[in-house]
Amino acid sequence: MKIDILAIGVHPDDVELSCAGTILKHIALKKKVGILDLTRGELGTRGTAEIRTKEAKKAAKILGVSFREQLNMADGFFRNNEKFQLEIIEKIRQYQPEIVLCNAVSDRHPDHGRSAKLVSDACFYSGLMKIETLHAKKKQQAWRPKAVYHYIQDNFIHPDFVIDITKYMDKKMEAISAFESQFYNPNSKEPKTAISGEDFFELVKAKSMIFGRSIGVRYAEGFTADRTIGVNSLFHLV
Repeated sequence: MKIDILAIGVHPDDVELSCAGTILKHIALKKKVGILDLTRGELGTRGTAEIRTKEAKKAAKILGVSFREQLNMADGFFRNNEKFQLEIIEKIRQYQPEIVLCNAVSDRHPDHGRSAKLVSDACFYSGLMKIETLHAKKKQQAWRPKAVYHYIQDNFIHPDFVIDITKYMDKKMEAISAFESQFYNPNSKEPKTAISGEDFFELVKAKSMIFGRSIGVRYAEGFTADRTIGVNSLFHLV
């Protein structure tokens, strides 16, 4: 299956929190989108790996993505090295995405920035034909995505561009809510975390409103790029 966009997150809810609106918008534009979780989020304070995997499948169904896979890397202990790069390269070559969306280049959670560099490097190396993957059933052809874009997470980073997701904000929040073990529940006996507060969903919307305001829309999602962004004409800029 060749896809248009591969959204990668180190933890199962990273994609939903940061770029679900963009995914929904492009699926509506008839683009094929897949999600790849690097870990099962097993070090998370709330829930378990099994619960989070179940929630991830529910969120994927809400979004309508073509597939969702988990690589089962060690949460917190993966590294940007040959072993982990090859796991990602195998998936990039398998699905041949034109665009890869991945974690923020720097963030409160150290896994996010490390994942951003790991994925970015893997996308480059995936285009080198002399690199061979280890576990693919047949020899894979080299493939390099045309672009890697980093979504913005907890820390505010000035975006290189933003995407209007106003039409898809409600559906985005529905997908986020699928991860019910992670967010506010007055009956939960689990410890409080940075994202389990009663006002956290309001913060998610507020950040999208800040990005949206910059282009005169209600809600938007922000991204940074590893390269210079080109446009066909001045009239393609919002």
